[in-house]
Amino acid sequence: MKRSDSRIITSHAGSLPRPDDLLQMNRQKQTGEAIDEGARAALIKASVPEVVKKQVEAGVDVINDGEYGKTNFLNYVQERLGGFERTGKMEHMGAMADNRRDRSLFPEFYEAELGSRFAARPQLACTGPVTYIGQALLQTDIDNFKAALQGAKYEEAYMPALGPTYAGENQYYKTQEEYEIAVAEAMAVEYRAIVDAGFALQIDDPGLPAYWDGTLVAPSLEDYRKQCAHRVELVNHALRGIPEDRVRYHICWGSWHGPHVTDIPLIDIVDLMLEVKAECYSIEAANARHEHEWKIWGEVKLPEGKTLMPGVVSHATNVVEHPELVADRIEQYAGLVGRERVIAGTDCGLGGRVHPTIAWAKLRAMSDGAALATKRLWG
Repeated sequence: MKRSDSRIITSHAGSLPRPDDLLQMNRQKQTGEAIDEGARAALIKASVPEVVKKQVEAGVDVINDGEYGKTNFLNYVQERLGGFERTGKMEHMGAMADNRRDRSLFPEFYEAELGSRFAARPQLACTGPVTYIGQALLQTDIDNFKAALQGAKYEEAYMPALGPTYAGENQYYKTQEEYEIAVAEAMAVEYRAIVDAGFALQIDDPGLPAYWDGTLVAPSLEDYRKQCAHRVELVNHALRGIPEDRVRYHICWGSWHGPHVTDIPLIDIVDLMLEVKAECYSIEAANARHEHEWKIWGEVKLPEGKTLMPGVVSHATNVVEHPELVADRIEQYAGLVGRERVIAGTDCGLGGRVHPTIAWAKLRAMSDGAALATKRLWG
């Protein structure tokens, strides 16, 4: 995996702005509406070269396909895993925020800002053996991305995939543990295919920190850390056989724009994150709730051979960060873990979280800031 050996290189956490017509089709799929899948596939194929071009123009070094082939990660099970059936019920796509302590503290804000923004989607249950059925979809993603990379100037290419712990209600396996292992083994098929295709693999696992705030009554830190340790075991089980230097691991506290005052501090789970068998760790570091956490790397030792990809621009604000601020953020991390072990990144995916024009401006600011930091760090 590429490192900042002679300059600060740049990347991002995954999702990038999609064309409006693709967004419309995705919304219809999410709610169970029938769409013209052939037209959607043709649109994706035509759009991936453009998103690759825009990343290169913005100065991003380690690029992806914008996640254009995925409806979204919440719909992953329906599209890529077999063994699930619709229950006949609908679930609110904003449920991830409904029962959070953060929402209970700011109910008026959440109702005003997020109450009407979420559609409903069909609810799923696991009713048979979990298998990976997304081979054709994945191969199309790989083929589209490879075609788009032809002639492009970039340092490295990666593809994100969802962590192995997101699925519907278990109604088939005798134990929850058996069920979770089955999901991990199914997702491992996708992980290996991405690496075998020559791309770096990014595991998206926002639940590691974000589930802390998933109940109205806070769990004990000890109990929550046990849950996190189990999640890490599942990720590592799914990654077995894949070299660590082909894997990066992304966590965040949830992409919605809210107060986040009940987020768990990174210091409480950072040791568990570092047990994931990955070379690079992508973390939120630019938003107002977590920017201060750069200081913990003065007491937490980043293991040998590992790199950090802190967010130096955030999805949580429409304000475009100044390159000088971006450079300052990079230098804070470089001063603690070493310049060659820092990759400039984003807090989370920018697609759908800020206006497309702002997303691209943020990536340009990130690249400009990385260039400033490079001059200061290498002289």
